[in-house]
Amino acid sequence: MPNPESRILNPESCISIIVAMAKNRTIGVNNTLPWRCPEDLKHFKALTMGHHMIMGRKTFDSIGKALPGRTTVVVTRDRNLQIEGCLMAHSLPEAIKLCAADSQTFIVGGAEIYTQALDYIDNLYITEIQQDVGGDAHFPEFDPSRWQEVTREIRHQDTPQPLEYHFVTYHRK
Repeated sequence: MPNPESRILNPESCISIIVAMAKNRTIGVNNTLPWRCPEDLKHFKALTMGHHMIMGRKTFDSIGKALPGRTTVVVTRDRNLQIEGCLMAHSLPEAIKLCAADSQTFIVGGAEIYTQALDYIDNLYITEIQQDVGGDAHFPEFDPSRWQEVTREIRHQDTPQPLEYHFVTYHRK
């Protein structure tokens, strides 16, 4: 069951992780995505549009700007950091509280934030890249017995690079 602290201000809110990861759990290399998958970016946009997104400062740096149509909450240890167009938080619980009015909040990375978020979330939206990929950032291990797969959409692309990937949604049991 998700941490009850995340429901203090809005018991109807839903907190989800959204991530693309390889079979070996790689999610990044040198603060970038290790693959090019335009349909995954469209999927990300469709799910997150109009909602709050929580991300670590390094993930924000990799994106480079607040994404339009969404509220960006950046978690940082730097108490003096201000980023135009973003809300700042100094812990994941603080970031979640900033999103309490939203019916759906997305945790969008990186690895450290994902690790902290696993106990808070209701859903996992995972783009499963069907191959091992080298990288320096990885999605944390999680107990699959605590999750129920509710949808799986199998996709393939030839360009800009050949990939098989699955859009998979899991709900907490």
